[in-house]
Amino acid sequence: MMGMSAGRPTGPGFERRTLLRGAAVAAAASVPFQALAARTAAAAPVKLEFDAGYGPLSPVKDQATGLELLQLPRGFEYISYGWTNDPMDDGARTPGSHDGMAAFRYGDKVHLVRNHERGAGPAFTAPAYNPEAGGGTTTLVFDPDAGQWLESYGSLGGTIRNCAGGPTPWNTWLTCEETFSTTAGTRHGYIFEVASEGKGNPEPYKAMGRFNHEAIAVDPATGYVYETEDRGDASLYRFVPAVPGDLSKGGRLEALRIGSTSYDTRLDGEKAYGTVSWVPVEDVDPATDTVRLQAQANGAAVFSRLEGAWYGNDRIYVITTDGGPARQGQVFELDPATDEFRVLFASPGSDVLNAPDNMCVSPRGGLVLCEDGGGTEYVHGLTTEGEIFRFAANNVDLRSGTAGKNVAAADHRGSEWAGSVFEPKNGNWLFVNIQTPGITFAITGPWTQGAL
Repeated sequence: MMGMSAGRPTGPGFERRTLLRGAAVAAAASVPFQALAARTAAAAPVKLEFDAGYGPLSPVKDQATGLELLQLPRGFEYISYGWTNDPMDDGARTPGSHDGMAAFRYGDKVHLVRNHERGAGPAFTAPAYNPEAGGGTTTLVFDPDAGQWLESYGSLGGTIRNCAGGPTPWNTWLTCEETFSTTAGTRHGYIFEVASEGKGNPEPYKAMGRFNHEAIAVDPATGYVYETEDRGDASLYRFVPAVPGDLSKGGRLEALRIGSTSYDTRLDGEKAYGTVSWVPVEDVDPATDTVRLQAQANGAAVFSRLEGAWYGNDRIYVITTDGGPARQGQVFELDPATDEFRVLFASPGSDVLNAPDNMCVSPRGGLVLCEDGGGTEYVHGLTTEGEIFRFAANNVDLRSGTAGKNVAAADHRGSEWAGSVFEPKNGNWLFVNIQTPGITFAITGPWTQGAL
C-alpha cells in the first residue's frame, strides 16, 4: 500500500478510467438550480432562511471524546479523528492545518485524502517534493457501515500551503499549493497528484501553471481541469490535457474571458454572463507571479479571491471569498458543455454567509459552503431553490480541557471549516475539517429530510 513507482502515485486509486464514457455516464444527472437560475436571470432577490434545511442548531457531543465540538440540527451525530499531533499508523504524528479533502469508495471502506496547509519544513512524510517544506497530504480510512475510523498515514510531503484541490474521475486527488514562493532553492506554486490509496507523486505538474492555486474541478466528459486562484485580482483557468486522464503528459492552460475585454466580476451580484470564451496563457511556469497578468492582458476576466471549486449536477461551481456587492462571497456556475456562466448567489452580508472557502456538491444536488470569516464559523447549505441555511457551527472551545489531545487549550470557534465532502456511494456521511486545532469529523444523520 505504501510503495512508490517511478514518480507516479501508487495503489488502486491511480488506475486510469475511461473519461469520455464511463465517468461521464456515472456523473449525476440532476437538474441544477433551475429556480435559482431563473431568479438570477430576472435579477430577483434570493430567499434567505437559516433553518430552510434541517432546523436550529444545538451542541452535540463527539462520540470519540465526549466534547461538544459541533452544533448540529436535531438527529445528527458525529465522530472526530485525526487531530493534530495524533499518532498515525505509519509512526508519524498527524500534521496540523487541516484543509481541503476528497473521499473515495473502495468496497465497504472510504479513503479520504486530506491537505495540510503548512509552510516551512522539514517534510513530515515521504515521498517529498522538497525536504525543507512542511505541507502535504495524509490519507484516512473510514468504515461507513460501522461508523469507525480505521487508519491514517502520510501520503505526500515536501510541499507548501496545500490549501484545497479536488478529486478526479480516475480516483485521485489533485493537491494545490496556495503559494508562489521559493524554499531552499526549490520553486513552489504547483499541483501534485495523490492516489486515493497509497502514496502520491512528488513531481509537480508544471504545465498546469505556477500561481497561488486554491481548488480544482474536473469535467468527466472531457477531462478538462478547472483551476481557481486565490488573489485579489485572480483569473479562473482551465487546463486542457494532451491526454485526458493523464496529466503528466502536459497540455495547455487557458483563462476564462467574459466579452472582449478584461471584465471585472468582483462586485457583481446575481447575474448571467451568457457564453464565455477562453484565452491562452503562454508562460505557465514563470519566475515571477505573472500567470494572471498574462491572462488578463489577453482579455481574461478578473475575480476577487477565487476559492473552492467542485463538479456536480453536470456543472462546475466556483466561489469567491470576498466578492460581490457586500464583499462577502459569490457562488459562480459554469456549464462546461456550453460555456454558459453566471453568478448564482452573492452574499448580502456576513450574517447570511461570511467569506465562503471550500465547498462541495451533495449527492442530492445542494451546495455545501465552508466559512472562513470572523466570529463563530458555520457550514452552510445552498438549496436548489435558492435558500441558504446554517447546517453546522464550530463549537470547538477547549479552554476547559482537550480530552487528552496534544493541542492548544484555547477557544477555536473562530477557526475556518474546510474539506467538506460526502461519502461517495450512499451519501450517508459528510466529512469535514476544522483547520485549527486541526480535527476531521464524520457527520451522519437524516440527510433526506433536507436539501443536502
